[in-house]
Amino acid sequence: MKLVRALCAVTIAVTVALASVADAQPRRRAAQRPPPPPAIAQHVTIMDGATGAILACENCNEPMPPASMAKLMTVLIVLEKLRAGEITLNTRYTVSAYAWREHGAPSGGSHMFLPVNSSVSVDDLLHGAVIVSANDACVVLAEGIAGSEQAFVQIMNARARALGLRSAHFTNATGLDDPDMRISSADLARLARYIIMNYPDFYRVYSTREFTYNNRTQANRNPLLGTFDGADGVKTGHTDDSGYGMVGSALVNGQRRIIVFNGLPSMAARASEATRLMRSAFADYDMRQLFAANAPVGEAQVRLGSRRTVQLVSQQPITIVAPRGVASSLTARIVYRGPLRPPIAQGARVAELVVEGPGFQTQRFPLVAERKIGRANWFARAWEGLRLTLFGP
Repeated sequence: MKLVRALCAVTIAVTVALASVADAQPRRRAAQRPPPPPAIAQHVTIMDGATGAILACENCNEPMPPASMAKLMTVLIVLEKLRAGEITLNTRYTVSAYAWREHGAPSGGSHMFLPVNSSVSVDDLLHGAVIVSANDACVVLAEGIAGSEQAFVQIMNARARALGLRSAHFTNATGLDDPDMRISSADLARLARYIIMNYPDFYRVYSTREFTYNNRTQANRNPLLGTFDGADGVKTGHTDDSGYGMVGSALVNGQRRIIVFNGLPSMAARASEATRLMRSAFADYDMRQLFAANAPVGEAQVRLGSRRTVQLVSQQPITIVAPRGVASSLTARIVYRGPLRPPIAQGARVAELVVEGPGFQTQRFPLVAERKIGRANWFARAWEGLRLTLFGP
């Protein structure tokens, strides 16, 4: 209890009314919506692409075997090497006997028919890894970049930790079954979102319907491409341990949703569930802008400053995505440690808006000082000191 009182003494929360914001939105006939039926798939995540907020979660934080969805991390490492200038799309790597024998045509898994000892460009290898989920392409990339697949796996795990993907542990570059190979569907959604946001030009490759290499054409296995308007990625997966799953993404009317699921018994079941979940991702959730960029959100108290308060604004629009019928029950609070102490620079982050409510994942948005606040003059500081001595804070 003492700790709670101490925290409360330095944390100020100001409730911000959201009722007027909700009322300003077009009303729908169905005010309340029952929750969607339980997913057939396991480890389900539905994420808003703009904010990263998780809209639906069915065991979404439980580590699972990712199958070829793990290739998202393999591809990310290659993209980062390209951006750093360590390699180029024209860099060529040699297909080792190991890559050919264990992950190429003799293996019977997904591959792009790479001949042993052949030289292949990074560009072709990336397309093979993304479009046809080629295991041999991933291993050739791993060996070319790090010297061995295991050395590459160390890079994958280090990058996962740096990105905050706490459930992730990779043991190979392909996603093949391994008892220690695990990542949650929520972390896979975060990984996909990171690629979409940071590599938009390359991300277009994920929507390519087929890929031809060595006179062989193979189709992209993503069941949403061409069947769900706006679908543009991302990655399917299947192994004995994981079942059939996928990471999917679509952009509809300027809004992006990302879905992840696993554990289906067949490709047909995966296709059906992908469509169902993606429809739910757009039909069952509303996007609402609470505040425009640089609009006043509230104010914070300032002690011994040239002004007693400072206006708080958000540098970016504050937008939420919530299940239909939930927005009217949400509350928002401005939270900061205060009163604030000057000097305060214009644009300094000094508070946050916390939006929360039943059936809604709490979201936090940074708020900054709208103007510069200097220190009060010597007389004001002396008077405040006397007041505190006589009457206390």
